[in-house]
Amino acid sequence: MPPMPVALASLAAFVACTAPAWAVGVPPNAAGAASPAAATPGTLSGSLRGLFLESFDLFTILLLMGSVYAGAIIVKCILEIRPRFIFPVDGVEKLERLAHAKRWTDLRLAAEEDPSMVARIVRVAIRHRSDDRGSIREAAEVAASEQVAFWFRKIEPLNVVGNLGPLLGLAGTVWGMIIAFASLGASGGQPNPGALSLGISKALFHTLLGLMLAVPSLLFFGFYRGIVDRLCTRAMSAASELVDMLPESARTRQGDDGEPAPRPVKRAAPPAPAPAPQT
Repeated sequence: MPPMPVALASLAAFVACTAPAWAVGVPPNAAGAASPAAATPGTLSGSLRGLFLESFDLFTILLLMGSVYAGAIIVKCILEIRPRFIFPVDGVEKLERLAHAKRWTDLRLAAEEDPSMVARIVRVAIRHRSDDRGSIREAAEVAASEQVAFWFRKIEPLNVVGNLGPLLGLAGTVWGMIIAFASLGASGGQPNPGALSLGISKALFHTLLGLMLAVPSLLFFGFYRGIVDRLCTRAMSAASELVDMLPESARTRQGDDGEPAPRPVKRAAPPAPAPAPQT
């Protein structure tokens, strides 16, 4: 399946998974109003929306901010991580045709206009002012490494957010448990069981938010890491073949006529005139 439909389907699944945290509640009765149990605050039969509002604290804010940030990164990956930006088949074929035809000027112009990873690597090799084949390859390899790092940096925030989400949720859970058991100690060890259960559920709600942040983030990170790795590998292979076809002369790669300018021929000085005979 192409990357775009899969990404959209995964994003829809992410929205579907996170929606219950804000909208799930007790089903309305026949008259369309909420049941009395749902309307009663502070009970375990209350809606998750009410539980979310009662559990709203610093950890909830951090987890929500992480969710918004992860969503923005996912949308950015959907828009930017595409084959035409890394390994465009048509663009690579065009560069190969120009290289086989030894049309170095057209190759240089095509590489300047193409924003793909392959063209960027070839562009660096063309601009490298050296007649040493090893030096040209080294410059191309450095450019390829920079491009690979550039594309992997686009998805790395999803890995960071996905690993920090459960930790923040766990921190919120521990904080909620501390508050719940502190209230238990303050009441002499005989609190209302319903209130204690509600306090524990509030604490565990942070864990739920952390997992709902981590699972989609790590899912998208693994999905796009495979895409970036596959496209970058193909792009580096194609760029290596193009760099090997480039001429060794720096002037030729820049689009000149290819041959170095002929050296001026030194003409022999005319012979000195013979001395006049003495009388």
